[in-house]
Amino acid sequence: MYDGKTIGVVVKAYNEEGFVGGVIDTLPAYVDRAYVIDDRSEDGTWDEIVDHANRENERRRADGTAAFDPVVEPIRHERNRGVGGGLKTGYRRALEDGLDVVVCVDGDGQMNPERMPLLIEAVTTGGADYAKGNRLTDKSDRGRMSTWRWFGNSLLTNLTRLSTGYWSVTDSQNGYTAINRETLEALPVEDLYERYGVLNDVLAKLNVDGRVVADVRMPAEYGNEQSGIRYGSFVPNLSKLLLRNFVYRQRRKSASLLPHPSALGYALGVLGGVAAVVGAVRSVANREFDAGVPKLVVASLVSLLAGLLFDVGTGDAERTTVEREPADLTTPADAAAAADAASVRSFDADPDSEPAVAEADGGEPMDIRHDGGREEP
Repeated sequence: MYDGKTIGVVVKAYNEEGFVGGVIDTLPAYVDRAYVIDDRSEDGTWDEIVDHANRENERRRADGTAAFDPVVEPIRHERNRGVGGGLKTGYRRALEDGLDVVVCVDGDGQMNPERMPLLIEAVTTGGADYAKGNRLTDKSDRGRMSTWRWFGNSLLTNLTRLSTGYWSVTDSQNGYTAINRETLEALPVEDLYERYGVLNDVLAKLNVDGRVVADVRMPAEYGNEQSGIRYGSFVPNLSKLLLRNFVYRQRRKSASLLPHPSALGYALGVLGGVAAVVGAVRSVANREFDAGVPKLVVASLVSLLAGLLFDVGTGDAERTTVEREPADLTTPADAAAAADAASVRSFDADPDSEPAVAEADGGEPMDIRHDGGREEP
């Protein structure tokens, strides 16, 4: 347990022989339950999981620290289901066991367990419902991250902001996450995307439900592991997922008979763009200039910009950013004065540094008091 909260860890592994055993061996002592999921690997991953799990369970039984028996539960999928499939399996098991906080890590050893307390505290005493790692904000945290990887993560971060409505979320593809039980119980786990886009899908569903998301600063750590992403399918599939979630979010914001201003702006912008393309094609076919095409282009761009401004404005305006330093803010007026249009909370690697927290679309103003918290081991 960690500060009176039961802690579960979901370890997702696919072809992680040589890495996943180290992840099991370095699980913190406060972890009550770990679900190590082999997504039908083609190497020795499963044997390594079973071997290290047995040793860890024997050790926990011997020292009497096991709240659950076994502490480490090896799980093997009958077929390969993808990253999202592993996450869903782990979340289902954690719900069955009634754990207070569920942390998710990958089986490649890139996620430092010493950072886990920051994620846990974010969703227990920090005012957030869901926390995730962030390697991109500070240049010093990028470490050995290549320029190409940094560019790809940054691009996906911005597309995810547009899709999910969390306008200040950073490093959207970071799989080092934590979620509290109340939020997990409300999350439609069975509907989650089963492939690499699951992290983006989780954020979209959390935003629609008005949940608070926290960014936890941490350095990038890379070893000799190999990425299993097949970009030929990953890029188009993730693009469709982001578009689907964007449309879904706009529909949810337009729950009444009248469309939300952002949805109206986006729709008019798209229609104007289509009309401009049609007009341009006709102009070329008829070999004559259509003066209406430039006007349609301008109108389309203005509408899209208006939709974006309404989207950002109404989303963050309905959220309240609360600064905990230099003094606690305990009134709506204080909270409003501290609002800075952020949509996630940023936790510095220093446990004493606690910047801003904000709610998802449609959330109520928050009254956050400083409750203290244990220091990072």
